[in-house]
Amino acid sequence: MNMTRFYRNLFELNGHPIVARSLKKFAQSKVSKPLIPHFVKLYKINMNEATRKLHEYRSLHDVFIRDLKLDARPVTSETNAFVSPCDGVLSVVDELTAESRFTVKGQEYTVAELLGSETEAEKYSGGQVFVFYLSPTDYHQVHVPVDAEVESVYTLGREAAPVNELGLRHGIRPLTRNYRLVSKLNAAGQPLAHVMVGALNVNTIERTNHEPVVKRGDSYGYFSFGSTVVLCIPKGALNFTGRKGSVKMGEILGQWIPKGV
Repeated sequence: MNMTRFYRNLFELNGHPIVARSLKKFAQSKVSKPLIPHFVKLYKINMNEATRKLHEYRSLHDVFIRDLKLDARPVTSETNAFVSPCDGVLSVVDELTAESRFTVKGQEYTVAELLGSETEAEKYSGGQVFVFYLSPTDYHQVHVPVDAEVESVYTLGREAAPVNELGLRHGIRPLTRNYRLVSKLNAAGQPLAHVMVGALNVNTIERTNHEPVVKRGDSYGYFSFGSTVVLCIPKGALNFTGRKGSVKMGEILGQWIPKGV
């Protein structure tokens, strides 16, 4: 068996829903525990950052969602700092239009398709999309990039209600998209869409923070498998450092500009 391919299929869960659910169930069971040392070695995962010893993990899933020591991902206290919400590889789409497309887990999206709403997408016209691609090596918990109020949270994808603005009005593939958790945030008067994109047609996202007000660096949720984070940023809201490529959670990506400043 090609174990790299096996882990890749397990991590992405992008096959047939029945196969994906079977792989997910396997990784969450104690039957997968003997694979943990091999998985950690193959992907060179730094377990020195983790809060538990290797033998304490009960399944591959436990390793995916591992907690880190408090000093492993320092978060700045600098006023209005905007930080990476996760570990991953960052790509950026600038000067967004209604036609701007970006790839998330092998599928092309516009902002409207990602959010399921043309009305919401209009808030980000001329702005930016930050796409963070996570690999099996990466820490899989997702955090908050900037102090904000949580205005609303909804899910899209097959295991969520497929009734969204675009699906109803235009019939845009509401049933064949990746499962995703969309959080509408208000950061100092500016909108911010925080989107966790999971596996195709399978719920692999857990929201763990249900507070109405969140702070930069707060833990927000985690991915079991198949993970990408997308942030939609309005025009003029972020003084971006230009940092792209490999980033770590808590790394400064710019200064957030409050509305009216």
